[in-house]
Amino acid sequence: MRLGKIKKSLSSDITPYLNDRNTKHAAVLVVIYGTDCKIIMTKKSSNLSQHGGEISFPGGGIAESDLDLLDTAIRETKEEISLGVSRQQVIGQLSPVRTRNSGFTIIPFIAVLTDVSFVKPNSEVDEILHIPLINLLKTLKIDDDENHRSLLESYVLSHNDNMIWGASARILKQLADVFKQNNLL
Repeated sequence: MRLGKIKKSLSSDITPYLNDRNTKHAAVLVVIYGTDCKIIMTKKSSNLSQHGGEISFPGGGIAESDLDLLDTAIRETKEEISLGVSRQQVIGQLSPVRTRNSGFTIIPFIAVLTDVSFVKPNSEVDEILHIPLINLLKTLKIDDDENHRSLLESYVLSHNDNMIWGASARILKQLADVFKQNNLL
């Protein structure tokens, strides 16, 4: 699969703000890279009070020092996995998603990179996962776990022994929809 076609399919206008004042604002960076089309996700530290042990994208809540939510996604990615991504490398964004328990609305931004040469987890991350994206998207199904079903849209995906659900799964569902529309999946 060619990164150029993926990049073209996922390119969009970037609006790094949320108008909703009734929610906490957050952002993640969906990094797709390499000729074999991998995606970077993290296994959060089990010591975290929110989302501990979950599989997610690098990202987090907006800080006062951030200019906007794109800055948040870039800063958090650098902090969590030591991956420096510039604003110019971010090619688009997906629709915002809400978390079920922690009260965040998240904007997922997308970066498509030729290669990722160095990543290193910080204390918030137990493991950095380099997942073949197409294989992951093919595992997408409706989440039938009643603990997760309080949301109208509830999906689950799997990679090795890791289950991906919640906001991360809804972000991946958006990717799967775009890929299907563009005959990439």
